[in-house]
Amino acid sequence: MKNFISVNDVADINALVHKALAYKSDPYRDRTSGLSKRIGLLFLNPSMRTRLSTQIAASNLGMEAVVFNVGQEGWSLEFEDEAIMSGSTVEHVKDAAPILGKYFDVLGIRTFPTLKNKAEDYSEQYINQFIKYAGIPVVSLESATLHPLQSLTDVITITETFKDKKRRPKIVLTWAPHVKALPQCVANSFSQWISVWDQADFVITHPEDYELDPGFTKGAAISHDQDYALKDADFVYVKNWSTYTDYGRVYCNDREWMLTNEKLLLTNHAKVMHCLPVRRNVELSDEVLDGFSSIVTQQASNRVWAAQAVLSELLSANAGGR
Repeated sequence: MKNFISVNDVADINALVHKALAYKSDPYRDRTSGLSKRIGLLFLNPSMRTRLSTQIAASNLGMEAVVFNVGQEGWSLEFEDEAIMSGSTVEHVKDAAPILGKYFDVLGIRTFPTLKNKAEDYSEQYINQFIKYAGIPVVSLESATLHPLQSLTDVITITETFKDKKRRPKIVLTWAPHVKALPQCVANSFSQWISVWDQADFVITHPEDYELDPGFTKGAAISHDQDYALKDADFVYVKNWSTYTDYGRVYCNDREWMLTNEKLLLTNHAKVMHCLPVRRNVELSDEVLDGFSSIVTQQASNRVWAAQAVLSELLSANAGGR
């Protein structure tokens, strides 16, 4: 593994999942593998679970983690090649990234899309420019289009929760209402991972006009009827996203799409997942979040083991470092 940007960087999903679960059983089993190694965690937007879980994961491996909130603490970065920097940007990524490559052994980067220019967001310019110029392994802590650490966490959580080995689980990703336009990255990434994993029957349900980029949903059944989609589901993943085709818009905020206990009666005693943070009684009802069906806390706690497995793979593949 040279970088961790998407599921395409993973040779064997199940092997990575089992490695993460091994760390969950014994967090310090490789506590010296990262000694004298340093990871830089760059955040261009806010984070709680991603930041803390990655710091803990690095510490479990003996690594030093340095957090840099670029948006609040650093110079405004320019990412366009051949830019004439006469505007608000102060430093070019071509100058900043190679220096970070000397300071650190691994670089973690978190950024968000603008939701204004689809072509620009889906080019993943920010994270790709760091990969191009840093010269060290790069981990996506969430990008404009994908959130691979979250998706690995989700597969880990489904694997450890689903006990019936005689059949494939049915997993439903359902759109939920929200008060503002949100990126498609979690939904894109989850769809991509579940499709590539290919060990579940996968359905995506959302209102009309909320189709995701079809490049991420290959193999998934798509339904605009939430009740029909939920029938016999073993897992229900709840997430809001804004429109993809007419990019970054909110067309629907129908509260009927909020998951409730009544809707869960349609499922096969489904476990409910959400990446967090969640708008209570907008995306998900209190009765679901606080009930026995919810595994969102278990899911979030698994973020540590997902990050630890990825960092371990990167350390092994890039032994030698600075």
